[in-house]
Amino acid sequence: MQKSYTTSLNLSQVDIGLLIFRIGISALMLTHGVPKLITFFGEEEISFMDPIGLGEVTTFTFAVFAEFVCAVLIMLGFATRLAAIPIVCTMITAALIVHISDGWGRQELPFLYLLGFLLLLITGAGKYSLDHFLLMNRKKK
Repeated sequence: MQKSYTTSLNLSQVDIGLLIFRIGISALMLTHGVPKLITFFGEEEISFMDPIGLGEVTTFTFAVFAEFVCAVLIMLGFATRLAAIPIVCTMITAALIVHISDGWGRQELPFLYLLGFLLLLITGAGKYSLDHFLLMNRKKK
C-alpha cells in the first residue's frame, strides 16, 4: 500500500508506462489517419478544410503525414520527438482554428491528443523503443 503513494520514480516502470502510452495514443491517432490515407490514395476528389491557406490537397497531405506516418513512427519509437512535432502542429490547428467555433465538445479530442503528443515530445520514447535500441548500438561502436 505504501509503495503506491511514493513520489520516487522507478525508471523501469516509467519506461513501461511510456511504451504503453506511446502505443496506445498512436493506435488511437491511427483511427483518424488510416481513413485519411485511404482517401488520399482513393479515386475520389479530396475535399478538406484549408485553415492556413496552403491549399486543400497540401493541407490534407500534411494531415495524412502527421496522423498516419508520424503515428506509426511513434508507435515504433523511431524518431519519436521529431515525429511528435507534426502531430502537435496538426492538433493545435484542429483545436484552435478548425474547431474553434464548434465549441469545447469538438475541441476536446484535439486538445487531448495535443497533450499526449506533447508529453512524448518532451520525454521521448523511453527504453523500449527503436530510438533507444539504435542509440545503444551506436554507443557500442
